[in-house]
Amino acid sequence: MSGRKSTQATVRICGASSLSQPAASHALQRLRDIFGDPLLVRTGARMELTPRALALRAPLAQALDQVRGLFVPDDFDAARSERQFRLMMPDLAVELLMPRFMEKVTQAAPNVRIDVVPWRGSAIFHAEFARTIDLVISIGNAFKGFHRQLLYTDSDALAVRRGHPIGAKLKRRETFLAARHVGVIIRGGAEDLIDPWLRAKGIERHISLVVSGYLEALHVAARTDLVAFVPRRLIAALSKQLGLVTVTPPLDPGIDEQFMFHPTRAQMDPGSIWLRRLMLETGRELEKRRAG
Repeated sequence: MSGRKSTQATVRICGASSLSQPAASHALQRLRDIFGDPLLVRTGARMELTPRALALRAPLAQALDQVRGLFVPDDFDAARSERQFRLMMPDLAVELLMPRFMEKVTQAAPNVRIDVVPWRGSAIFHAEFARTIDLVISIGNAFKGFHRQLLYTDSDALAVRRGHPIGAKLKRRETFLAARHVGVIIRGGAEDLIDPWLRAKGIERHISLVVSGYLEALHVAARTDLVAFVPRRLIAALSKQLGLVTVTPPLDPGIDEQFMFHPTRAQMDPGSIWLRRLMLETGRELEKRRAG
């Protein structure tokens, strides 16, 4: 890395990427004085950021995002907007929420574009990711740099094909344990989310197949004798289409909470407020419907 490029790369830590070379050098010296650290050092033929400079990147980026929020327009004209929003969610949330959500978007903002990307695991929640996403739908605790709101609740149940030879008997613990299951391990996970809960109750089910999504699990269950232990609302949404039957498991699975997360930086952004309102409305409508 040349001296000029590396100096300007360091100055970009604080958002001043358009400075001339002399101004960038002067800014770098001021930063060195402020932080009491060289920030940029020569290592052989290369210039590299110091550990202190690397540590500053995330908090300074967050601070700059907050400052930029001061210049966000104070209104959002949904009917005329051509804004693009980026959402991340697992496939079950796409199935349950997006058809009704897109009806609302199309009616209020026909030129707005919604991009949905697959769930990528909790490890992706960092400052840089927060600048690229508008909403995340997920279970779990609050993530740093994000606000969390309850979207809807659900519970887990067993899905089997209509006419399954032991479907009605799966309510019994011994039948459940003898059955062959399809597990769902979504990206970023180490195992199906239901299995740690079962293990805590002394139950180890027989998993014959692992897939990466809930929709895949239901399609497999619809065409085989495998059993899928998945969210009840999803089974209800696809039971008629796929020929599935919902069976209550031998243990009470309790209530699952699905949350909507939005970056802290977008808390006062009118466009984000509009987007969140529509999603919350969609979640409340889903909550009012029976899960089957």
